[in-house]
Amino acid sequence: MTVPVSEAATEAVTDTVIELDGVEKVFDVRRKAGPLRRLRTQVRAVDGISFTVPRGEIVGYIGPNGAGKSTTIKMLTGILNPSGGRIRICGLDPTRDRTRLARRIGVVFGQRTTLWWDLPLRDSYELVRRMYRIDDARYAANLAACVELLDLGPLLEVPVRQLSLGQRMRGDIAAALLHDPEVLYLDEPTIGLDVISKTRVRDFLRRVNAERGTTVLLTTHDLTDIEQLCRRVMVIDHGRLMYDGDLGGLHAVGDSERTLVADFARELPPVEIEGARCVKVDGPRQWLAFPAQASAAPLVAAVAAHYPLVDLSVREPAIEDVIARMYGEDADRT
Repeated sequence: MTVPVSEAATEAVTDTVIELDGVEKVFDVRRKAGPLRRLRTQVRAVDGISFTVPRGEIVGYIGPNGAGKSTTIKMLTGILNPSGGRIRICGLDPTRDRTRLARRIGVVFGQRTTLWWDLPLRDSYELVRRMYRIDDARYAANLAACVELLDLGPLLEVPVRQLSLGQRMRGDIAAALLHDPEVLYLDEPTIGLDVISKTRVRDFLRRVNAERGTTVLLTTHDLTDIEQLCRRVMVIDHGRLMYDGDLGGLHAVGDSERTLVADFARELPPVEIEGARCVKVDGPRQWLAFPAQASAAPLVAAVAAHYPLVDLSVREPAIEDVIARMYGEDADRT
């Protein structure tokens, strides 16, 4: 893929491509308060968030459902206007410069497609080319790269409505990158995908970031996405930024745990291994909890050396569990 030389080259170059300063978003909500009466209340979806993201960084933006993640993304793209504060993306105000900004960003909403439902994938891409006025050589090169890396060749003539969720998601990511955006927003890009599709998407994003320096802001509930793609993670809860740092620091602050699920050849008493504790036994299967920031390798080696191990898997802590541990709150909400 080519490195963009669009209008960005004619503007002042800055190391900071995403900048938020005291950003708020308040929604007016009307609730029924009687047979003929409705009460209007305000919901503060985003409450005074400030952060910056330098060029070329992949940042995880995580939190429970209803925390304000998608609302933030919509303000960064210009879909929603902030109620207060200041936003600059590539030096532009998303509200005032939405058209200019659209040429410099790409957006993928995991549960909403930007493709044309009844058209073959190839025709959807052709419409994207015309919308962004991508020159022929650049379009051909970018499409070829996306098709190869995301394995889209057999799908180009298939109508979007006939694609599986994983196929459609790969198609959406390719569409978001055809015009060489400087910033890519990904809102739950691996939601509902199988293991193979998730791996393919992660590998592609890693390569795009490394080769093109694309800045990526990623929202997800899958901690594996964060661990494999991001050096930095931000946690938002109740509309406020609660943590900004590396993933290891998040686990340390939240005192979170991963779980080793071990299947043995026969039923055994609770396993006793240094650095882990048995939290559940169900026949020959046992669940061993250990600190999330610790490596699973020594634990796996110890279990295999001392017990008749048949199979095992490692389960990551849920984002909601990490946040609940951090702040001692019930994060299981919708």
